[in-house]
Amino acid sequence: MTEQKPKKDDYQKALAAYGLAMKEFHKGDLEKAAESLTAFIETYPDDRELIDRARMYLEICKKKPKKEPVHLKSFEDYHQYAVYKINSGDNEGALKLLEKALEFKTEEGRIYYLMADACVRMGKIDDCLEYLKKAFQKDKFFVILAQNEIDFEPLWEDRKFKLITRLV
Repeated sequence: MTEQKPKKDDYQKALAAYGLAMKEFHKGDLEKAAESLTAFIETYPDDRELIDRARMYLEICKKKPKKEPVHLKSFEDYHQYAVYKINSGDNEGALKLLEKALEFKTEEGRIYYLMADACVRMGKIDDCLEYLKKAFQKDKFFVILAQNEIDFEPLWEDRKFKLITRLV
């Protein structure tokens, strides 16, 4: 019975190490995942099933191309990459890019509109409404967009939203 406990503890440790490697893999940090998978394979060579899986994921890590750094130089570069980030779900990253875009052109309503969109997706309603006000001040067209944009649907019945879009 004492022999089973160490085996069970070893298996739990192996499972935890494998889980950590997979967490890194799923986050997209393939370099770190490859290191963790290699360490896992070397440290726990006895668990054939997990080792086989680890080797498979290690091969995927090695074959996936490394992300090339993005070089942003112009207003349009920052704007387009921010749209990509929003569509990818990286709203925080999009906000940083949009702030940079504003350094090029402070009068662009579409930047404030996109900032509002990123904020509503993150649940930052007050920030969203402030950015919407700025977008509306730059171009009234954004009022119509906001009233029909599905991302702003949670705000459609909001008193403040109605007030700034004059739907009261």
